[in-house]
Amino acid sequence: MKRPTIIDIAREVGVSKAAVSYALNGRGGVSPQTRERILEVAASLGWRASSAARALSSDRAASVGIVLARSPEVLHTEPFFMQMVAGLEQTLSEHGVSLQLALVSDTATELATYQRWWAERRVDGVVVTDLRAADPRPRLLRELGTPTVFFGTAETMPGSSVLLVNENDVARTALAHLAGLGHRRIGHVQGPRSLQHTVRREEALRAAAREYDGVVLSRASGDYTEESGMRATRRLLAARDRPTAIVYDNDVMAVAAVAGADELGVAVPAELSVLAWDDSMLCRVVRPAVTAFAHGVAKDAATAARMLLELVETGAVEERELSSRRLVPRASTAAPGS
Repeated sequence: MKRPTIIDIAREVGVSKAAVSYALNGRGGVSPQTRERILEVAASLGWRASSAARALSSDRAASVGIVLARSPEVLHTEPFFMQMVAGLEQTLSEHGVSLQLALVSDTATELATYQRWWAERRVDGVVVTDLRAADPRPRLLRELGTPTVFFGTAETMPGSSVLLVNENDVARTALAHLAGLGHRRIGHVQGPRSLQHTVRREEALRAAAREYDGVVLSRASGDYTEESGMRATRRLLAARDRPTAIVYDNDVMAVAAVAGADELGVAVPAELSVLAWDDSMLCRVVRPAVTAFAHGVAKDAATAARMLLELVETGAVEERELSSRRLVPRASTAAPGS
């Protein structure tokens, strides 16, 4: 018996393919009556939620891909990517779709991986994260015609879906917290400057700092690893006007500074307040616990997965926003000298 397609369901109900996709994926955009009718027809035709993405199209790979171009050290220690992969995998598996994960060390290998996956029909679409300066991936994926969701970008991408991020609100909240405690010399330990979000964060922090009299920012670059976080912190602390507070671009570098405070020759938070852009279990278990921005990485990844499935089915392009970050003050930040 021929398996039902999204076209079969749409034709039977007399609605668009997009409406069927919205109903089957529990999305808005259709009335309750239409949704009920779509689900009734889908059930009568033999559609099953556990195999939705594959059953609706017999020529699909029932697989989507993500390529991570990060060092093994970062992937082994940074909780962000494990949460992201978990969120993607859980949502995709509910729809009978598998996740292909490739770890690469250079851009050429990454581009070749996208080309091979698409040429060999191994994936129906991809999720892309960590956009870089002069990034060649959007153009390549557009030329290939690969359905793509960009995770955490500040701008739209022609022909693709995007999960937008707003760094400005986070930067303003971070500066308000630290300046409110009395800090005027504030450091910023960044991730790689080749990443677009690193540059955006620096610009956002500098814009936020201008709202406070006497606040001076200094920066040092790392690569998200523990070792680079310690090196960058040492550089900042070696300055004549050393910062009394530092904002770190990820949890691993922030936790390294707190755990290595004795080695750095500072007391946290009496001589140095520490704030992390990302929260994780690491921030909660180290002592003193690290003030950080909590956000739903797995939830956002699940949203990206649903967006990609919808894009594959309907060709619809839309924008959404990453979940907002919430500052969680902990013992690593206090007034200078407290």
